Amino acid sequence: MSFSDLFDSEFKNRNKGHFSSIVRVAVHDGEFSPEEKKFLDKLALHLEITPAEYEEILENPLKYPINPPYLYTQRLERLYDLARMVYVDHHLGEAQIKLLRKFGISLGFTPANNNYIVDKAMALIGANVDLDTFIYEMQHMNK
Repeated sequence: MSFSDLFDSEFKNRNKGHFSSIVRVAVHDGEFSPEEKKFLDKLALHLEITPAEYEEILENPLKYPINPPYLYTQRLERLYDLARMVYVDHHLGEAQIKLLRKFGISLGFTPANNNYIVDKAMALIGANVDLDTFIYEMQHMNK
């Protein structure tokens, strides 16, 4: 196996892990809405998830572990996707926030600041900011 094949394989597995975590959020309350399905379809294309992988992940989203990215910016990108999925139906319940906080820890945010980060993320998503604004605001929230 060449180095580039190894890199591609690891990249693909990270994307599957990220996608499966978002599917877990989507199906947390039973089944997903048409808006959630549309978001999942678009995200699968963005993450280069094949139709077969898509179906496999929908059947068993726990199959792939959450692989937190090393870079803080990449963690924020994943948090952005997760927060958007939680907020897609504009109805935030305690269970959804609790689940997002669990994913925040899984993404590598520390327990000391995880609640603050998740609350800030949800406020930004509620304000309908784009990814670039989200990352900027999250990186500069203590300054």
